[in-house]
Amino acid sequence: MTVSTVLPAANPGDIVDRIPDISVVVPVYNAAKTIAATIGSVIDQTFAGFEIVAVDDGSTDASLAVLLDLAAQDSRIRVISQRNGGVSSARNLGADMAKAPLVAFLDSDDLWARDKLACHIELHRDEPDLAASYARIAFIAQDAATLDGARTVSTLCGHAPLLADVLGENPVCTASNLVVRRDWLVRLTGFDARLKFAEDQEFVARLVSRGGKVGGIDEVLTGYRFSPDGLSMDHEQMHAGWRVLVDRFIDDAAVRVSLEALYCRYLARRMLRSGGSPLRALHFVMRGLRLDARSFMTEWRRGLATVLAACLAPVIPSAMRRHLFA
Repeated sequence: MTVSTVLPAANPGDIVDRIPDISVVVPVYNAAKTIAATIGSVIDQTFAGFEIVAVDDGSTDASLAVLLDLAAQDSRIRVISQRNGGVSSARNLGADMAKAPLVAFLDSDDLWARDKLACHIELHRDEPDLAASYARIAFIAQDAATLDGARTVSTLCGHAPLLADVLGENPVCTASNLVVRRDWLVRLTGFDARLKFAEDQEFVARLVSRGGKVGGIDEVLTGYRFSPDGLSMDHEQMHAGWRVLVDRFIDDAAVRVSLEALYCRYLARRMLRSGGSPLRALHFVMRGLRLDARSFMTEWRRGLATVLAACLAPVIPSAMRRHLFA
């Protein structure tokens, strides 16, 4: 059983006694090297009506000490400590403690553009029926200090994402890109803590499958780090987790095959932009083409570029490969 302790911010008299417009939930596990920069990108927002709920998930490094030091400097930061329960458990605890009607999630090694919260707040005020919102992502190096000089950036769906979009190439991509109405978080009971991979994708799929509308912002607002040691880099485990996920939502075997071909393209592109093994990228391309070549080549420029990149990647140095083929 997970035992949680709420650690109060310093100078409680400085805390404004009002409900913030948005709560930022930051799950933290052994992120002492990156968490100050991550939370700094929130503190630096042009929109100031937020609170930060940072949940230390049983870190064994100095993460908790760093968080407490940050909380001592800004009364909008609340720090919660729990025994290690995984990222979904930490997100869910943070969301339970959140006070605002909107909840944004930010992983402990990612960064935000300064107008991230302002853009999402404006969209939700303009479209109050939205259950959630997302924006475009800059895929940045592990040592990047800003979103500038990104290897590549994501694109939006041309429409509110449907279940097939989320289960295919997943335009939301990461929880750090997601803002959700708190009532929808309660309705869906948060993230599935049983999943080790694709837990954020599963949450968005569940939201969309239950009628929740997701709105997109055509601005690059989230910086997503590629960490060679992170779970997100274990593409085979991601693929296995995705199969568990798709079985929950899709009964039709032909549809599952079509979606898996798209997901293989997604994994190949991730491998190429992260500087991973070019042979593994080619493996995912070939697997996707064998499954369903027509689906793999949907948006033919994207499909063709992925095939060519994977074929050429083995003979190109990794630094040039990341630049050209991300």
